[in-house]
Amino acid sequence: MLATDPVSLRRQPARYTPVRSTYRLQLRPDAVTFTEARAIAEYLQQLGISHLYLSPILTAARGSTHGYDITDPTKVSAALGGPAGLKALATEVRSRGMGLIVDLVPNHVAVADPQQNPWWWDVLRTGRESRFAPYFDIDWSPSNGAGGRLALPVLQTENDPAALTVDRTGAEPMLALHDLRFPIAPGTDGDNALRIHDKQHYRLVSWKAGLCTYRRYFAVSGLAAIRQENPDVFDITHRELAAWCEHDLIDGVRVDHPDGLSDPAGYLTRLRGLIGPHRLLLVEKILANREPLDATLSVDGTTGYEALADFSNVLVDPRGEQALTQLSHRVAGHGSDRAWIGETEHRIKRAVAESVLAPEVRRLIAAIKQDARAESFDTLALTNAAIEVLAFMPVYRADYAPLAGMAGAVIAEVEKRSSELTAPLAVLVAALAADGEAAVRFSQVCSAMTAKAVEDTMFYQAVRLVSLQEVGGNPARFGHSVNEFHLSNSQRAQRWPATMTTLSTHDTKRGEDVRARIGVLSQVADIWARCVDSWLEITPAPDGATALFLLQNMFGVWPADGRPAGSVPGLRERLHVFAEKAIREANTKTSWEEPDAEFEAAVHGWLDAVIDGPVGSELGDLVHELAPHAWSDALSQKLLQLCGPGVPDLYQGCELWEDSLVDPDNRRPVDFVARAAMLQSLTGTPALDTTGAAKMWVVAYALWLRRERPECFVGGSYRPLFATGEHASKVVSYARGRSGDAPEVIVVATRHSVALADSGWSDTFLDLPAGTWTDRLTGQTFQGRARLEVVFTRLPVALLVR
Repeated sequence: MLATDPVSLRRQPARYTPVRSTYRLQLRPDAVTFTEARAIAEYLQQLGISHLYLSPILTAARGSTHGYDITDPTKVSAALGGPAGLKALATEVRSRGMGLIVDLVPNHVAVADPQQNPWWWDVLRTGRESRFAPYFDIDWSPSNGAGGRLALPVLQTENDPAALTVDRTGAEPMLALHDLRFPIAPGTDGDNALRIHDKQHYRLVSWKAGLCTYRRYFAVSGLAAIRQENPDVFDITHRELAAWCEHDLIDGVRVDHPDGLSDPAGYLTRLRGLIGPHRLLLVEKILANREPLDATLSVDGTTGYEALADFSNVLVDPRGEQALTQLSHRVAGHGSDRAWIGETEHRIKRAVAESVLAPEVRRLIAAIKQDARAESFDTLALTNAAIEVLAFMPVYRADYAPLAGMAGAVIAEVEKRSSELTAPLAVLVAALAADGEAAVRFSQVCSAMTAKAVEDTMFYQAVRLVSLQEVGGNPARFGHSVNEFHLSNSQRAQRWPATMTTLSTHDTKRGEDVRARIGVLSQVADIWARCVDSWLEITPAPDGATALFLLQNMFGVWPADGRPAGSVPGLRERLHVFAEKAIREANTKTSWEEPDAEFEAAVHGWLDAVIDGPVGSELGDLVHELAPHAWSDALSQKLLQLCGPGVPDLYQGCELWEDSLVDPDNRRPVDFVARAAMLQSLTGTPALDTTGAAKMWVVAYALWLRRERPECFVGGSYRPLFATGEHASKVVSYARGRSGDAPEVIVVATRHSVALADSGWSDTFLDLPAGTWTDRLTGQTFQGRARLEVVFTRLPVALLVR
């Protein structure tokens, strides 16, 4: 039985606040501390939120705006307000009948500045004899490429070693490299900096050398992985969490990146034991296309990326696929379609394994040789075979229970494709069958390869319809059908009733309303294609694929009120920052490792030419014309999420229209004063306009209804409803109710609204279950057969209550 299934939800002790909805707060020392969070608790209570969902609250690197770069996992961040601030926040929300969900980061700690991390500093100072050395996943072997020392890839240039000096200003001397400081082992001082360096337990190396002897978070050398399989590590890194549970400060936990751990299932079992059976436990698990969440895990669900794909993609019009594929072919040289994505993912995975993840792959190969007892086997052949298998793996890691047999099937397919790999594949199989270090590292490398290749690279190369390129999404599939949507929701209601659902997070590539607006292009694919062809003639771009990618994102954030984009404060700068990140992540013309200054300058010049020239003017006209349809899709996906199965999360600020792009853009401070004022001012059904009042209206009424009738939602029933008539396919509707009882709530949402602009709803109806139904959003009442042209008189969505 799930820890938060309908039965246990009704039985949980009174001190726990049932989780009905969450509001994600990105805490940051310069904008939102525990004190500011307390100040907005009243507003969130009035909005209908049941729980604040906090970004990481343990001590992070100085100035961190996200908190995932934790430097001391044993202390609540003093910069956020410390233990007293956390206690005060918990008391505040408890007094309002609300609760807290905390974000836990078990996989890694920050080591970019060694002085800020006491564990890392001690390891550097005393080496493998440090009491903290077993906390990290470090290769101390003589054959590790650094002479048995800990390789730190921090040197930026060939001349950096000459910049190494000795800093004797403090109590103990330190090696100094620009702004960084490194400890000097006892008894090794008394010489020049380079000779002192040669006596240390660590070795400073170039970041371009492909040498790193500790496991990292993906390829981020500033984040060193820690070994949660070590009981001492688990105990000390969860000491604060245990205290929060003991004092009833929190009602749930979100686990960041469990796929990086050596044994995610074992870790989650132990974590469940620590927090107890009633607190919500969610994992940031990215499920691949049609991959099920492992039902044997001690969790209540995921953080909702797979739900995001359902809510957004059911609104994408499949009729636009052909025209947008052809546009991609003309402009980018490829269709960004299923065949291209399959080939590209494989190619990028191999490139990632052979470059930024080369240190992790080397450790994997050494473990394979050891576990297979094949130390003399050809390293190059074994490396090629292992990378090929990893490159074809369709999931982040294949050692979860529902995926048993997947690794064998992929290995068989690789052998079928390349018979010359039979011998090295046999060594790989022997190592995986041993179920030791090699099997663990295989899964960890698989996860990192997939993340770096798919999310961080391919999603910036595909250009057909960029709203499909989202964390947990699959751009090879052009939208979801209504039937698929309903079955996915039904299974969520039955199997994972308390899983989180989301539309925006700090990790999404673009915010929910930006994604919704870009999705409308699928409804006007021919018009968009003609516009792009014309715009690239008017203002030629330095690269077609880059231009098509950026134009869609510009369409997504362009002002809808007719103002020139250049007149919107900060927008130009935000677009330039986004463009730089996008082209470097794409890694085709420039990259983070080797920036092409000439190409980047050309892109920035083209961007300004678009913003200030005739293309920007025409783009603005198109945005203005399609704005009502973008707002329609934005409200539809929002209401579908808020009333659907699971626990809906609202990302900070998204109760109004939002125009965020990828981080750090989506972590900008939110004006809560303005939002609180708007909530107080709402007195009647707002119009669809640029203020976002209509979105707040929908959000508030949906959340209030969840608070009023909680049994209809988390643990409640789900029943698909289907319209009849000419435009029946342009409606998504479902009913919710108490488990086993008649429906009490009906959600009705518009899709593909562009085609309705001229014809209207005509003779399209929705047959309602018995009873009188009132739309909480407009006050209209309906019985029996409801005409959709009446249902949607004021808004493109309806929230009917019996």
